[in-house]
This record gives sequence, C-alpha cells and structure tokens, in this order.
Amino acid sequence: MAADSPTPAPTPGRPHHRIARGVTFRLGSVLAFTIMNALVRMAADQHIPVVQVIFFRSLFAFVPIGAYMAARTGFCILATARPVAHLIRAVIGLTSMVCLFTSLSLLPLSEATAINFSAPLFATFLSAAVLKEKVGNQRWLAVAIGFVGVVVMLRPSPQQLVAVGALFGLGAACCSALATVTVRQIAATEPGPTIAFYFTLACTLASAVFLPFTWVQPDLTTLLVLACTGLVGGVGQLLMTEAIRSAPVSIIAPFDYTQLIWAGAIGFFAWGELPRWTTVAGALVIVGSSLYILHRETRRGISLTPAR
Repeated sequence: MAADSPTPAPTPGRPHHRIARGVTFRLGSVLAFTIMNALVRMAADQHIPVVQVIFFRSLFAFVPIGAYMAARTGFCILATARPVAHLIRAVIGLTSMVCLFTSLSLLPLSEATAINFSAPLFATFLSAAVLKEKVGNQRWLAVAIGFVGVVVMLRPSPQQLVAVGALFGLGAACCSALATVTVRQIAATEPGPTIAFYFTLACTLASAVFLPFTWVQPDLTTLLVLACTGLVGGVGQLLMTEAIRSAPVSIIAPFDYTQLIWAGAIGFFAWGELPRWTTVAGALVIVGSSLYILHRETRRGISLTPAR
C-alpha cells in the first residue's frame, strides 16, 4: 500500500525525528484508508453504485490535494509532458478502485483488506515481466508461499475460489500492483502530487460519464458518507506522501499491515464481523512473504509497495 509518488528527498532535521515523523504519517495514512474503505462499505449498504462512490471519492479528494499543493508545491507542478502515461496509469488505477470497492461491498471489511495485501506478490511478478528486473529464487519462493496464503485465506474449495467478492479482491490487488509498476515508470520525471492530481481528475471525469445511468439519490447521511470518502481518501494520500518524504520506505512500509487491525476492529464494531481463522492464517502468510520481498527489494533500493 503506497502513495502515488516516488520516494522524495527526506526533509531536513534530525534522522530520528524524521523517522518518527514518517512512521506517524504512515500510521495516520493507514488509518485514513481503512476509514475510507469502511465508508465505501457503508455507502454500498445503502445500495449506492460503485461508479457513484468513485465519483464522490475522486471529486472530494481534490479538497485536501488542492490545499496541499497550494501550501507546499504550487500549481505549477501540474505542467506535464507525459499525458499518455498519466492516462494509462489512471485507467489501471480506476480499474483497481472499481474492483476494490466492489469487493468491499461483497466481503467482510477485514477479509477484503487482507486479500488486497497480496498486491506486493503480484508486483514482484510484474516487475520481472514488465520492467525486466531480475528476480532471484528466494523472492520467487516468497511469492509462491504468499500465494499459498491467498489460497488458505479464500478457503481451499471451488465454491470459495470462484466467489465474486474474492475474485474482485484479487483483481484489485493485481491492478494495484500494475499501478505500482506504472507509477514507478512515471515517477522518473513526474512529481508525486502531479501523478495523484491527474489520477484523481481522470477518475472524476470517467465516473461522471456514467452517473446519469447509475445515479441513486442518497439521503443526507449517505451524501455525507460519500463526501467523506473523498476527504478521508485524499488526506490518506497526502499523509502517505509526507511519510515517504520523511523516512525510508523500508522502515515505514511494514506499518501498512496495521490496517488489518483497524479493519478488524471497525468491521467488528460496525457490522459485528469476526474474521475467519483462514483469513487470519492466510493474512499472516501473505504479510510474512510480503515483508520478506520488501526486505530484499529495499536492500537493492527498490520499492514494491502498491500504489493507491
């Protein structure tokens, strides 16, 4: 789980202070994204179509993103010479969002969250297939073990493996990994806020096209929930960006897995959901294999954390 940005130069200050700052921002971003996912689930409970949720998620994300750019970078960074690259990234990211939001509407919050943590496994495969990076035997073994965790989490039965929600969850993880590869290619020339802005713009415009055909009139409470998905999601993106600015990815990325704790707690108190033992066991295997891959990659100066 990562920001739509490359790893920027650390901010000035004492190293320990920067690391503590980075960890704090990372934890805040993880909590924000978990709350966003819970809000998406609440909107789905009110039968709001996924396209409509994406529209509000994207539209209201402009509020924190615009405020951040005004305060930190200025709007001049929106100038880009790579519109096609941004479009490709947006298509992939939008597909990932559709799959993720659909899985959130069909699965318990903790289970949808856990499945999405398989993204680094897909990212390893794609880094070899698309970026032609060398993947050693140890990393392939970690990927294989991680996918065993996915199978355990989804239950080793044909009925569960073809469950619609689980398939959408895996689709979201795969597209998120592909988005990571795309962002890494764009990040060579484009600042993180620029990538995030054009992704948000594309999602807003694309979802708006389908609104007349899918619109469901929300009540005032649901409208507030929809607006908050964008506000909280945008804040999560900014906190993630600041985390990467403050500390190395190898230090802060493992804190992404606290999302499992938040998702489990919110799922229990909001919907009375308890994670199945297979979800817990599979998630532990996925987390272990993903952390090993992260360790191997950060030693080489590469980040495989999935982009949002």
